[in-house]
Amino acid sequence: MSTTYEWLAQFAQSAGTVYCFLFFLATLVYALWPKNGVRFHDAARMPLRED
Repeated sequence: MSTTYEWLAQFAQSAGTVYCFLFFLATLVYALWPKNGVRFHDAARMPLRED
């Protein structure tokens, strides 16, 4: 039983690391995608607008 638990625990840690790394890469690609630059620039200027 303990070997199964140890294997599952190690697998979960490895899978979690890979999942977090892939999520980070996807977020980075989304943030740096050229098409999104205009949207982020407008959002950055929003607090400075006087309506």
